[in-house]
Amino acid sequence: MASTTFQLHRDAFGKLVLTAADGQVHEGVSPVRAFPIQSPERGISMVLQDGREVAWIDFIGDLPMAERTLVQDELEGREFMPEISHIRGVSSFATPCTWHVKTDRGDTHFVLKGEEDIRRIGASSLLVVDNHGIHFLVRDMFGIDKHSRKILDRFL
Repeated sequence: MASTTFQLHRDAFGKLVLTAADGQVHEGVSPVRAFPIQSPERGISMVLQDGREVAWIDFIGDLPMAERTLVQDELEGREFMPEISHIRGVSSFATPCTWHVKTDRGDTHFVLKGEEDIRRIGASSLLVVDNHGIHFLVRDMFGIDKHSRKILDRFL
């Protein structure tokens, strides 16, 4: 479906219910971003629990405020990808090592098992996976501060 013409609300159990333009009701829908890193505001699929798509959102900003808020709240509840804004230090330049970082969700530390757990995404973004499987995003490895860039260069 290539339309953002639908209504969205939560049922008594807190699940999202989507009513399509044709009146068909879909219970328990979830938003899934097509491009969560490069274009998080564009290309959001509303899918059922079995993975079937029932609606498509070209741009989240085009939704009415009530639906936009519901979609954003649901995405925030499902997605957890802290963005690294500064690397305070690492315990060693050999892996495994502990990274001490500042993220958009606060200061934290994690263990990097191996250099293969740092993946390039596009031209300037990196995805760093810790030993628990949590993904940390470096949105722009060229725009990050000099100290952090120097540490990243040792691992890339």
